[in-house]
Amino acid sequence: MRILNGRELAEFIKERQARMVRALRQAQGVQPRLAILVSKQASADETVGNPVIDVYVRLKRAYAEDILIECDVIECADADMATRIDELNIDPSVHGIIVQLPLADPSLTDEIVARITPSKDVDGLGSRTFFTSATATAIDWLLAGYNVTLKEKRLTLVGNGRLVGAPLAELWRGNGLEPTVLDDTTTDLSTHLLESDVIVTATGVPSLIKSAMIAPKAVVVDAGTASENGQIVGDLADDVRERDDLTITPQKGGVGPLTIAVLFDNVIKAATPVADQS
Repeated sequence: MRILNGRELAEFIKERQARMVRALRQAQGVQPRLAILVSKQASADETVGNPVIDVYVRLKRAYAEDILIECDVIECADADMATRIDELNIDPSVHGIIVQLPLADPSLTDEIVARITPSKDVDGLGSRTFFTSATATAIDWLLAGYNVTLKEKRLTLVGNGRLVGAPLAELWRGNGLEPTVLDDTTTDLSTHLLESDVIVTATGVPSLIKSAMIAPKAVVVDAGTASENGQIVGDLADDVRERDDLTITPQKGGVGPLTIAVLFDNVIKAATPVADQS
C-alpha cells in the first residue's frame, strides 16, 4: 500500500507560508487576517455542536497561529450571517472570509457564500471568487505531490457536492481531463468504480465504498467526512485499507491538512499588495 500523506506535504507548505507571512509583516506592515463564520443554531433545543465543524475550525485556528496569521471565529445565526459578512467585506484589516459549512439551514448556502467579496472568498466557493476551490486544489496538489499521473487515466468522482465533487470536476475539466461524476442517483456504483484508475470520493456516507468495488492498483482519495459514534470517518469501509495494492489516503491526514494549507495560501495571496503579485 502506498499512502498519500497530505499532512507531510502540508508541513513543507507551512514552512514556506510562515516565511511569506513574516515578510508581509516586516516589509509591508501587513498582518494577514482570516474570519471564519460558524452557523449558530437559533432554536434552543439544538444544543449539540457539529463535531466535524468543531474539528476543522480548531485545526484552522492552530494552523493560523503556527504561521502568524490572525484568525477570528465568529458564531452567528444564519439570519445574521449576511450582515456580518457585509461588515467583514468592508473591513480592510480582514483579508479572507470563509463560512464553515454546513449552515443550520443549508438552503441558504448559495445566498450566504455569494455575499462574500470575491477577493476575500479564500475557500473559493462563490461563483465570482478570485480563487479556486481549496479542497479541489488540495486534492490536485496531493496527487501531484506523489507523482500520480491523471492524463489518460479513468477518473471517477463519487459525490457532486459544492465542496469537493463539483469544483474538482470543473478544475479537472479545465485542465483537459474527463472525470466521470457519480451521485446518489447512480445505480451501478460498483461497475463504474471497478473500471476506474483514480477514485475520489466525498459523499459523507460512512463505509459506502467496499474493497470489492475497487480495481487492483487503483488510486483512492477519501475526502468524505461524517461523524459516527463520536469519530470523524470517511467514505471507505475498513476492508479497503486492508489491501496492499492501492495508493490511498490515510484514515486521517490525507486531504484535510492540504485543504487547510491551500486555504491559508489563498489568505496570504489576498493579503499581498497587488503590486507584489505581478
